[in-house]
Amino acid sequence: MLKFLKISILPLLLLALASRPAAAQFIEGEGGFRKDAFTQQYNQDSTSRRDTSDVLFSFKEYFGALGHKNEIGNGKLFGGSMVFLGGQQIYNKQYWKLPIIYGGIGAGIGLGIHYNKKWHSTGDPSFKKTRNWCIAGAALTYWGMLMDGTVNYHKGREDTHIRASKATVYSLLLPGLGQFYNGEYWKIPVYYTGLLFTASYIHHWNVNYHRYLRIYNEITDPDIEYTGRIQASTAQYYRNISRRYRDYFIAGFIAVYLLQVIDANVFAFMQNFDVDDNISFNMSPTVLPPGSYYASGGLSSPAFGMRIGLTF
Repeated sequence: MLKFLKISILPLLLLALASRPAAAQFIEGEGGFRKDAFTQQYNQDSTSRRDTSDVLFSFKEYFGALGHKNEIGNGKLFGGSMVFLGGQQIYNKQYWKLPIIYGGIGAGIGLGIHYNKKWHSTGDPSFKKTRNWCIAGAALTYWGMLMDGTVNYHKGREDTHIRASKATVYSLLLPGLGQFYNGEYWKIPVYYTGLLFTASYIHHWNVNYHRYLRIYNEITDPDIEYTGRIQASTAQYYRNISRRYRDYFIAGFIAVYLLQVIDANVFAFMQNFDVDDNISFNMSPTVLPPGSYYASGGLSSPAFGMRIGLTF
């Protein structure tokens, strides 16, 4: 159970804070492209602009935000609260939640340690099960703290802007939630199909791996009288094959999980990308004056030509 919790929390540590605002697309104006066509910004939210990877983390900024002296991006607040428990609730001024968080996590860990000692001293499997439930309760409280802090970040403000950092955190905490936040509901069953498919085969090959591992250990243990039909070489072969395929599907599961996180982040930025539906193509006659820059070799007299314009 402890190993599982470590693996489940590890992806949270891979959080990449929201990246820079997206650059502009080509915009045609009079006489050609606008001067700011390559520098125009579409994500003008000031808090989101600060929520970048320019400075990965600043203790001064984080604790200043907890003291309500300055604003902080959701990504940095989330990252800091993973270590400094309750930071999001302090920033959101929801102080009444702190005793619940500290009490839930502290009680779960404390009781887990207590029942773990009793299990090792007595060997009673009921103590092991109780220990696992206590640790799972602490982990669930920790997860709920992070989710609650993200949901209530700047809640109540008149802001309909979709934050890429918020979509990223949502997908980290619960696969598919970032897509729900972005309004791309059709992607949720796609990603869950991939996750459930890989998870089912992880379970299948893990069961086979432990089965052939047990058989191989029984065959090679001189103190055990093995009466089965499977030979040691066969058991060793299927043990290795099962472990290999289990690891492949674990890698596939992680890949699908990270893909939906990246998808939520990228398409949250694209929500604010200025895309005009006015796509047109026009062509008209034009006159090139002498010495025109657009004529190769130069012109000694005016020349007729065609002007082609593409608007997108």
